[in-house]
Amino acid sequence: MKSAFVLLTALVALTAYYVYLPLPSTVSDPWKLMLLDATFRCNLVHCLRLSHHLRVLNYVIGTFDKLEPSSSEHTKITDALFDGVEVRVFEPSPKQDETLKRSVVYIHGGGWALASARTSFYNNLCRIMAESLNAVIVSIEYRLVPEVHFPEQFYDTLRATKYFLQSDILAKYSVNPSRIAISGDSAGGNLAAAVFFCSLSDQSRSCTRVIRNLLEPVK
Repeated sequence: MKSAFVLLTALVALTAYYVYLPLPSTVSDPWKLMLLDATFRCNLVHCLRLSHHLRVLNYVIGTFDKLEPSSSEHTKITDALFDGVEVRVFEPSPKQDETLKRSVVYIHGGGWALASARTSFYNNLCRIMAESLNAVIVSIEYRLVPEVHFPEQFYDTLRATKYFLQSDILAKYSVNPSRIAISGDSAGGNLAAAVFFCSLSDQSRSCTRVIRNLLEPVK
């Protein structure tokens, strides 16, 4: 009994030592970041062939950091399917005498393998964008490695964007077709650039002008 207690204590101590990561005091929820970092560094599950380590990491992210769509008096947040692709739509409250809004299609980063449009960071970022820009934000939840491999991520974002740019869908969300931007960070910036250039060559779309804004895109 005593040896089992000593072994358990040593195991807990080693786990704590492995998981602990010195972080600035300004970081919110530091234990979440520590856990994600430890999961990213640990390849035990992958080495034992129990599962792919990226699948495990995304499961941890989804368990601790994904948010359900929660609307407020300033922003309506809903999940939808655009041509079979999951998206999260952020609609700011209508203003008096306003007819059509501008819009941003946003594509999250994560090396085509990590993160989600539903994590707290991207959810809050898009909500703030919707409120500060008074714009409809479409955040695309494209499929990730290892479930699919490139260029499937590009095809997901392209399909969702093309669906959104249809005249009846723009009208549904009260979006001005001449005031649409596409943006993304890191791998999402890479995808945003590719989708942007495809939109330039597609003459069937109802939008007259699409601009791009890329945040540290992967080249």
